[in-house]
Amino acid sequence: MTNKTMSEPVHLALPDGSPAPPPGCKVCGALAAEGERAQAAGDLSKVSDCNGEIREHKNAHPRRQR
Repeated sequence: MTNKTMSEPVHLALPDGSPAPPPGCKVCGALAAEGERAQAAGDLSKVSDCNGEIREHKNAHPRRQR
């Protein structure tokens, strides 16, 4: 016989704030500025889009040697 009970609800958290653009990257800097304007206008969807683009673009930056 199979168990037909429901599992506990899933609780999702909000993402951790806006990512900081790396110094010297004009693309990330422009996305951060666009995100700030969207935040001021109350367009949280655009803020989320900009944050995602910064995170993805940061992956394309060369990694520093430690």
